[in-house]
Amino acid sequence: LLQRVPALCLVKLFVSNLQESESENKLDGETASDSESKSEFGGSPPVPTSDDTPEVLNRALSNLSSRWKNWWVRGILTLAMITFFFIIIYLGPMVLMTIVMCVQIKCFHEIITIGYNVYHSYDLPWFRTLSWYFLLCVNYFFYGETVTDYFFTLVQREEPLRILSKYHRFISFALYLTGFCMFVLSLVKKHYRLQFYMFGWTHVTLLIVVTQSHLIIHNLFEGMIWFIVPISCVICNDIMAYMFGFFFGRTPLIKLSPKKTWEGFIGGFFATVLFGLLLSYVMSGYRCFTCPVEFNNDTNSFTVDCEPSELFQLQEYNIPLVLQSVVGWKTVRMYPFQIHSIALSTFASLIGPFGGFFASGFKRAFKIKDFANTIPGHGGIMDRFDCQYLMATFVNVYIASFIRGPNPSKLIQQFLTLRPDQQLHIFNTLKAHLVDKGMLGSLEDA
Repeated sequence: LLQRVPALCLVKLFVSNLQESESENKLDGETASDSESKSEFGGSPPVPTSDDTPEVLNRALSNLSSRWKNWWVRGILTLAMITFFFIIIYLGPMVLMTIVMCVQIKCFHEIITIGYNVYHSYDLPWFRTLSWYFLLCVNYFFYGETVTDYFFTLVQREEPLRILSKYHRFISFALYLTGFCMFVLSLVKKHYRLQFYMFGWTHVTLLIVVTQSHLIIHNLFEGMIWFIVPISCVICNDIMAYMFGFFFGRTPLIKLSPKKTWEGFIGGFFATVLFGLLLSYVMSGYRCFTCPVEFNNDTNSFTVDCEPSELFQLQEYNIPLVLQSVVGWKTVRMYPFQIHSIALSTFASLIGPFGGFFASGFKRAFKIKDFANTIPGHGGIMDRFDCQYLMATFVNVYIASFIRGPNPSKLIQQFLTLRPDQQLHIFNTLKAHLVDKGMLGSLEDA
């Protein structure tokens, strides 16, 4: 027996070394922390999702190769989504805001479902309940701020809304604090790390999804053109990059998305800039697109009627001498907004795709093909809106930096909420300022 012990030890050592070498081959470049995380998550990663192509399309396209079948499926579904997009634009701002809210909830659901699949093996308590509770809290905070900002007169008119508006941030903090305490109380021994992974997963999802959808609605209130043009540029770039890549693509662009090519990236850029110029020219001539979306307290409805600003009035621009010999013109009449559309379409073409690359890296990290199988040939809602959220932030920052100025109507609304003595003090200060500027007579005459 003593002679057999060393032999048994050698066999055990050989088997363990063989298992380690096999595990290293399976990892194929993954770090030790990645493998450790996989073991904590329950061993196997989430199963890749697959698209459920309608049976009608399967029968109609059965004679085509998989490459062309995918092309037709994506094309037909894309036309259907564009048609739906035009319909909701026609239905007005309220429907648009509702759709944005629905898309936000669906995107949050898709990302949280992936997290649930990762953590499901340990059956962690309150995972989904707390995630949806935090979504409710964050939405209450952001949309409460929007209601107070854009529906100020309506809020002041109704006593319950006025109280909620006055203590809005305190109520929001109390709601979040309740969820925070619930999370702490739900901590289970031996699973602390996984539960904190969940906590971080939920909050990063909220940062990406809810914050960006809130900015989209803010852009909408600046005028529907600031909502439609950026979104349309991202859609155009997605379509044209796919078309150029499908027919001319040869050079891979990035390892995260092997199907993306330089030909599609460059072709999509030029097509999107041209599309942005043309769409901006058409929309700049209609007040329903260019006027800020405001709430009419008399009719309790949204209005988009105003005198167009300078951004949406045709002006004459001199063409550079280098291009005059090519086009044969010395001047061109354009809307100033068209110049801004070049910045929007450039961002949508050059930086916007990185939102898609980020999503591709996320999906590769968890070994999934798509976020969901909601749209045949396209994956989930998040697969279609991964670039839109990045675009929304840029548009909001661009408006705040280069377009938006002080809003007189909002200042007057805030002025009317002050005490009479505060209003009188502001009135006297403003009158003295205008007298110094020479815009009013002397204080004695006034």
